[in-house]
Amino acid sequence: MERLSSSVQAWVEEHKLATIGGVWATAVGASVAYGRRKSPQMRLIHARLHAQALTLAVLGGAALAHHYYTPNNNKQQQQQDDYDFYSQLPPATNADGEENERWSW
Repeated sequence: MERLSSSVQAWVEEHKLATIGGVWATAVGASVAYGRRKSPQMRLIHARLHAQALTLAVLGGAALAHHYYTPNNNKQQQQQDDYDFYSQLPPATNADGEENERWSW
């Protein structure tokens, strides 16, 4: 069962928008099918309302899952990016200690 759960989780992680769209379509279909005694206009309005609420819940869950499952190496990556940027700049002074033209105002 754990293997199935991990494979489903991997598929959902790779196809986030398709998953959210599928949940939305399922919610609309289930809401329309459930409200048979209402008029067609009211069924569509309620179906959209239920689907939007469920979509917001799924988006919130996706955000939490992304936050929970994403490794927290942003700080280390930021430091590496800063180092890479500053290492590409020319030196402020030349070998004699005089200021380079690029850095003088």
